This record gives sequence, structure tokens and C-alpha cells, in this order.
Amino acid sequence: MKYDPEESGSKICEVLQILKTKWAFLVLDELLKGPQRFNQLQRNASVIKTQSLTDTLRHLERMGLVNREVFPTVPVTVEYSLTEKGADFQLALKEMERWVDKWGGRNQASAE
Repeated sequence: MKYDPEESGSKICEVLQILKTKWAFLVLDELLKGPQRFNQLQRNASVIKTQSLTDTLRHLERMGLVNREVFPTVPVTVEYSLTEKGADFQLALKEMERWVDKWGGRNQASAE
């Protein structure tokens, strides 16, 4: 019998669908610091290439974690911020950081 995540109703599969882009965690972590314009976000998350950042922001916006606000200035100003759903993800990020603090850099053999 083949495993079907849609059929199983696995909550972890739902999370992975939302955060499936490579840089989602880093973008969410950066936006936890507050709203940022694209260039500021790109400077702060300098490891992300421009197109990847664009794709990640679009995906997170579609998933309801990021809000994109356009200001009618010349040139147009676009600011990204977390929605309530995105800000609530902070708890999960903090737990992952705690786990890395405890286990990061260790291989399985040294943990036993």
C-alpha cells in the first residue's frame, strides 16, 4: 500500500507544504524582527539569491504567513511583514533553535 500524505491527514505534511521552499525559515526569522522592504530583507538574508527570495516571499504570501503592502510612492515602495499566522510561527522557530543548541553539530554516534 502506497503512503498518501493527503489521505493520512498528517499535520507534519501540512507544515512541510507551507514551508517547502528552501529559504522559508530564514525569511520568517528575518521578518520576526519587523517589517522590511525587499532590498533590506535581501541585505539581511544575503545568502538568498534575488529570484529565490522573490519566490519564497510569493509562496509565503500565498500560504498566508507574509503580508505584502504596496505604498504609492515614486518609485513604488513594497514592504513585507508577517501576518498573525506568520508571527505565531515564532514559537516553532524558537523550539528549533533550542534543539540546534542542544544537538547541532553532533553526529548520532557521539549522542549515544
